[in-house]
Amino acid sequence: MAELDVMNFLIEGFDPSKIKEDETEKSWKEVIGAYQNEKILQSELRGIEKVKNTQCAIIQYGPLKGYIPIEESGYKDVNQIRSMTGQSILFKVVKYDKENNIFIASRKKAQEQIAEITLRKISVDDIIPCVVRLVSSTLVVGDIGGIQVRIPVEEMSYGWVDDLHDIAKVGDHLKVKVINIDKENKNVKVSAKAAMPNPYPDCTKRFIVRGEYFGTVSGVRDYGIFINLEPGVDSLAPHLKFENVKKGDKVLVKILQVDIKKEQIRSKIVRIL
Repeated sequence: MAELDVMNFLIEGFDPSKIKEDETEKSWKEVIGAYQNEKILQSELRGIEKVKNTQCAIIQYGPLKGYIPIEESGYKDVNQIRSMTGQSILFKVVKYDKENNIFIASRKKAQEQIAEITLRKISVDDIIPCVVRLVSSTLVVGDIGGIQVRIPVEEMSYGWVDDLHDIAKVGDHLKVKVINIDKENKNVKVSAKAAMPNPYPDCTKRFIVRGEYFGTVSGVRDYGIFINLEPGVDSLAPHLKFENVKKGDKVLVKILQVDIKKEQIRSKIVRIL
């Protein structure tokens, strides 16, 4: 049975805008429009399927199913796709089959397009947003708009960071400062630390030599023990002779040395609380 155009009906009090549009048709209008105008869309990565011996990332756009072949995903392997499951990703529609309610998409092409836009917009010293894509103990990999950036542990925060999993997770939104731009190779260096206020030298007014202060053990290494005194401020103390401490222990420390230039505080543990 053919569906008649509601605009041809004359009904007293009738408002065609109040008739809900079919979700499938609405989604197809957006998908086909994006294909024709090379528009970038965004949707959640739902899973992984093997289609004709090719691993594909699966996206759902309304009731429509989209396939992104692994070579068009921008990911190195299936494990990277797994790590992004449940996250929103950008894509461009490269082919569609309306009869079967499916389409083929490319995240790689979308990333290339927005990377070009990002490189035109950003400058050194800009503070820009970054979305965390991968976290290891010593490295955060983020996205600043089609460009992958690598932030080592020393550029993530002031103070001692024992394990980046303690302060970052996939999907986090960070503010980062642009340190260097290589437009030819589409390589950008950023620092989350540089986008934060430096606690030095102001913190040295609060922690003075021979003063004793409460802190939390933030890391234990062969060469000493790190004690967090306040956000971004850690002191380094030698190991105790007769006792051991572990990460998370509360301690009282005595400040032995404050080096403003090196932004370092040396201390010794006087009591385990």
